[in-house]
Amino acid sequence: MQDNIESKEEINLEKNENNFQDYHIPVLYNETLDNLVINPDGVYVDCTLGGGGHSEGILKRLSSKGVLISIDQDDKAIEYAKKRLGGYKNWKVFKNNFENIDTVIYMAGYDKVDGILMDIGVSSTQLDDPERGFSYRYDTRLDMRMNNSAEISAYEVVNNYEEGDLSKIFFEYGEERHARRIARLICESRKEKPIENTGDLVTLIKRAYPERAMKHPAKKTFQAIRIEVNKELEVLETAINKSIACLNKKGRMGIITFHSLEDRIVKTMFKEFATGCICPPRLPMCMCKHEATIKLVTKKPIIPGNEEVGNNKRARSSKLRVIERI
Repeated sequence: MQDNIESKEEINLEKNENNFQDYHIPVLYNETLDNLVINPDGVYVDCTLGGGGHSEGILKRLSSKGVLISIDQDDKAIEYAKKRLGGYKNWKVFKNNFENIDTVIYMAGYDKVDGILMDIGVSSTQLDDPERGFSYRYDTRLDMRMNNSAEISAYEVVNNYEEGDLSKIFFEYGEERHARRIARLICESRKEKPIENTGDLVTLIKRAYPERAMKHPAKKTFQAIRIEVNKELEVLETAINKSIACLNKKGRMGIITFHSLEDRIVKTMFKEFATGCICPPRLPMCMCKHEATIKLVTKKPIIPGNEEVGNNKRARSSKLRVIERI
């Protein structure tokens, strides 16, 4: 009887996988699992549940003693993942921002964990949902909130921020060289009426480009606004600090990034945590007593191969960095 129950569960899980695999294609899938799931009996955290692709991969590699805690702030992602992963008895899911990873781990009943994954960025499903306002490909209301209950949306950023603040955001978060002109055009336009839709914003951005652009002119500005709305870089820094403190010895953390701003933060913070003495070189002996708390598992980031990029173009800019607690 027990064998029949187990076989039915396996069939149901296989059906779920086939039905749900198109929600969001997880990047660097095997590379992530190979480097992260070292202890099959351990407790793991997927900070960015999304469609549940990486979460399901982790669950498949865990024993019956292992536990996975998944986090997401998107109600739709959680609802979807519950349908996909509901058959796993050792899975727990929390609606929260992963900057609160320490609180979530405590609420799940643990002090330390053996592995943490962060897949930073917007899921394909969020990008492809016109109602979310993440993409410049659809003409819809400005939004870009990963958490629909958040107070600040792209509408408030575009219509309420000062010109100087907009210019700074576009330049720093989007690395947009036409940042000042775009900010000026936005502020001039909103004097007549609010900029409510993504289509209106795209039209303004295109006016700031005097030449034919290789990539879509709105790509960098939309990225910058999304980062500002969701405070993505601040959240990432906070989450890394808390995550390292939550790792057991020999526990690992892997972070997948999609643009240079994120990767720069991850690379710099990992290097700092992996460094011992931080005294000035001129001192004859160490006075800081600073000790490294992690070691770098990947000296250089792991990037997707040609086959993966061919199957999923959104994977082409992804980078995976992995550390281990010492």
